[in-house]
Amino acid sequence: MDTSVQGRAFIRAHEGNPLTAYRDPVGIPTIGTGFTNGSRVVTEMLGKIVPGKTKITARQSDIIFAAMLQDEYEPPVEKGMPGAKQHEFDAGVSVVFNLGPRAMGWRWADLWRGGLKKSAATHLSNNYNTAKGRKLPGLVRRRKEEAILLRDGIYTGVGWVAPEGKPRTTTDEPPKQPDPVVKEAQEMLTERGFNPGAIDGWFGKKTKAAVLAYQKAHPHLVNDGILGPATLAQLRRDAQVAKEAIKKGGGALAGSGALTVLSGLSWQWVAIGTGVVTAAVLAYVAWRYRDVIARRWNTMRGKTVEV
Repeated sequence: MDTSVQGRAFIRAHEGNPLTAYRDPVGIPTIGTGFTNGSRVVTEMLGKIVPGKTKITARQSDIIFAAMLQDEYEPPVEKGMPGAKQHEFDAGVSVVFNLGPRAMGWRWADLWRGGLKKSAATHLSNNYNTAKGRKLPGLVRRRKEEAILLRDGIYTGVGWVAPEGKPRTTTDEPPKQPDPVVKEAQEMLTERGFNPGAIDGWFGKKTKAAVLAYQKAHPHLVNDGILGPATLAQLRRDAQVAKEAIKKGGGALAGSGALTVLSGLSWQWVAIGTGVVTAAVLAYVAWRYRDVIARRWNTMRGKTVEV
């Protein structure tokens, strides 16, 4: 069984199709329709993916996408969902494309194989929406839309809402309802010091200017003023760095202090040990988020970065 044309479009609408490599919200180098070096097909065709440097054409993306589906993602779904209708198969392929073949062994799939299809959709809708322990808005929306596809055969997402991976471009008139993806981006841009105007879910001219300013300061983003998956992923990654620095730095502070007390060392050694451990943790955070730090440094200097 093959993924339908609508199924491929559904996956691509959620993954997007950036032709210049970027980092996803948890820092994994990504390009095209969610292509990473976690895929054997991608590694064989592209080699090591380098954010901001690796580039592909739309035709290359189509070829890689088709090969990944055929070789890596459709076989486990065909095996794990015997007798599936086309829309059920397409939903399963979307889940596996995002979460990996192991997802066919999880509870949602067990419920589906047991004939409890509505329960399977409900379970899928409410779970599997975190990355490295963080609940991501994009994954929350994706699971809900996959559940609707699995249960009802609807490929268009939740209500009127445009899928996560669809690029947002400037519109002259505000939408009938705020776009939650645009609103999320406006909130993150405001926190980063880029003024998008009112936080209203409308991708107007002022929001476009803020997105373009953010892109121009970032070393991995194409400067096009479009809110696509690469820019959205970097905004989410940027928003996380301060939280992680505080969390990990605070944990190191407490952990090292407790360890030295239990070891019977003096408070002078506590201070030295705490400083060393905290510095090491913050150095690790700085290395992990070096792309975010580069962006902030470029912003402070007013430097424009071209990919």
